Amino acid sequence: MSRSRSLSRRSVLASAAALPIAAATAPAVRAAAPMMGVSTTRFNRVTLGDFEVTTLLAATMPRPDPHSIFGLNVSEEEFDAASTAANIPTDQAQFFFTPTVVNTGDELVLFDTGLNPEGITDALGAAGYSPDQVDVVVITHMHGDHIGGLMGDAGATFPNARYVTASAEFDAWAAMDNGTFDAKMRPLADQTEMIGDGAGVAPGITAMAAHGHTPGHTAFMIESGGRQLLIAADFANHYVWSLGHPDWEVKFDMDKTAAAATRRRLLGMLAADGIPFVGYHMPWPGIGYVEAQGDGFRYAPTSYQLML
Repeated sequence: MSRSRSLSRRSVLASAAALPIAAATAPAVRAAAPMMGVSTTRFNRVTLGDFEVTTLLAATMPRPDPHSIFGLNVSEEEFDAASTAANIPTDQAQFFFTPTVVNTGDELVLFDTGLNPEGITDALGAAGYSPDQVDVVVITHMHGDHIGGLMGDAGATFPNARYVTASAEFDAWAAMDNGTFDAKMRPLADQTEMIGDGAGVAPGITAMAAHGHTPGHTAFMIESGGRQLLIAADFANHYVWSLGHPDWEVKFDMDKTAAAATRRRLLGMLAADGIPFVGYHMPWPGIGYVEAQGDGFRYAPTSYQLML
């Protein structure tokens, strides 16, 4: 054996022998990092032709007993089987509340406002916007989780905005005894443009009647550069229980028969034309495609299609 190889072997053995000493004199291992809890982003921005579309996570929360909300006309066994097949719990669901901002280059258009001013302004801020930059606030319908951010103790949340909603929706709620409408929407009546099916909100933004969830519930088609995206609001409220089973009754649908017909019509259109949609209660970040599947449909979240 050569001297160099012998020295090399002796060096390795000496190093190994020293390991226990080094370990004994090493500083104590630091404590494990603290648990941080569940977290997510507050905004997601994509492009659509010349527009920018930003979804905002105004709030998210769990809700117990989802069968008391979805599938009211099916048995517990059928509801549980559909949930188990989709790998989601049967005893609770996670709800997402997702307003959307469309920047047309000329106007900043906000669709719906979340549950309260704090939630929507925080999400806007995370996305780089301030409430005074909003030019148009479009209300798809007047359930509290869509109009809750319109006004607070300080008054109107969006001081420079004009407001747009369906006249059928406004008139229906104005005739009801509803405290949230009276506090949040009614004071803005004089500043609100009342529209109908097919009306233009701004260049490239068109109203599309989607009644049933509420009397004047309205979706909005966004078009720019030959591309389309539907701001779909609440015509379908869950990616499994609504898309996979369009005829299942939903507690919050005010006209359940009309809501089911609207679901099938819009889901069929989205699937046939390959149009993505923003669903207010879809899993965050709220943008996906629809694929036909059996007697229903399947939700396919976007990946990078709208980043290119």
